Amino acid sequence: MTQMNNTTDKRDEKTYAIIGAAMAVHNELGCGFLEAVYQDALEIEFKKQGIPYEREKRLDVFYCGEKLDSFYRVDFLCFNEVVVETKAVSKMAGTEESQVINQMKASRLHKALLINFGVPKLDYKRMVFNLCESA
Repeated sequence: MTQMNNTTDKRDEKTYAIIGAAMAVHNELGCGFLEAVYQDALEIEFKKQGIPYEREKRLDVFYCGEKLDSFYRVDFLCFNEVVVETKAVSKMAGTEESQVINQMKASRLHKALLINFGVPKLDYKRMVFNLCESA
């Protein structure tokens, strides 16, 4: 798993658009609301900006090519390929990153954003998971 630097010269237009929408929400609301409030506002912003999304998207988990009864539910799946997990906490403990990594790994999706609205300056992490087929 790798993290993309927030100041990289190469810009992923999809994650850039999602982060821009999150910044618009944070600029309007600031910090201090519950996570559900930010999710509702982010959904409105996605619609305003024309960002395709599915909210509370179920991601199936596979083992040896077979779908398990267990699944993950992500806050948003944007562009049918970017997992977006939102938080509203004063400090992330590290379990949030693990959650997103497991979601990407299990669902075989490669890109995610972990966005925290619970701090004075919007905090986000771009995450990329490289999946290698076993020999």
